[in-house]
Amino acid sequence: MEDLNRLKVVLVEKKKTSKWLAEELGKTPSTVSKWCTNVSQPDLQTLHCIAVLLNVDVRSLLVPNDIHAFQ
Repeated sequence: MEDLNRLKVVLVEKKKTSKWLAEELGKTPSTVSKWCTNVSQPDLQTLHCIAVLLNVDVRSLLVPNDIHAFQ
């Protein structure tokens, strides 16, 4: 499976833990862990909330893709 988000990297850059994020979002630590390891992905609304909490552009949480690969 390909990585779709950069959540783990951004948390490190912002000196925050996945436990902190789980508490802020009212999610279980195991849910946030799955997001950080790209086992599953947060929905778009949650992704927006994460960006607000971390004070980053939501796009910085996503792995850029090569749009030309689909043409």
